[in-house]
Amino acid sequence: MKVKLTVSDSKKVFHEQFPYVISGLYKRIVDEMLVELNLLNHQNEFMQDDLFCVGLTETFKELTKGYKPEEHLILLFDSLCNSCNFEPKKIKDISKKTLEEYKEKSLKEISILLSEKSTSNLYSSRMLNLGIYLIISNANDFKDIKDSEKNKTISDIFNKLNLSFNKAEKDIGIYKSILVRMEQAKELLQEAKIKANKEKNK
Repeated sequence: MKVKLTVSDSKKVFHEQFPYVISGLYKRIVDEMLVELNLLNHQNEFMQDDLFCVGLTETFKELTKGYKPEEHLILLFDSLCNSCNFEPKKIKDISKKTLEEYKEKSLKEISILLSEKSTSNLYSSRMLNLGIYLIISNANDFKDIKDSEKNKTISDIFNKLNLSFNKAEKDIGIYKSILVRMEQAKELLQEAKIKANKEKNK
């Protein structure tokens, strides 16, 4: 049985394994992911299934785009997982295998596959919801349909899996807005850097 660590225990383990300063832009993302993983580790009903693994690896990848130095990202992900009793290698392997299974498939094929592969007692979490959303949005015909149709398709799939679409819609909305805010913050930082260099060279 896994030891159920407190959030402060997890943070201590994390900082021991990742002894580097994380810039403000990414610090909050890492903190929120650590707290979320810690809470999931405390849920007896939670299962580390393939959809959760996709959600965790792919959102981490998207939310840490532009992180410097880039070579720290592997250790950052591993430390996050280890600090909350998750196995990073296993998670990455499952995610890679799962994404391959759904690759270049249509929405209809993905919907059938998800229904066949998913258990009736999926544990609803933000990572699971985002994993499902990312698999759906990678469908080869997803970009061809109208936004209203996209929402209906996503809603139908979540309902088929006996998961709350309202919660999923909220999770997806927050995730998208974080990505937009991150891009805006990076642009502002870049502009400030250019301005500072110009001042320096005057």
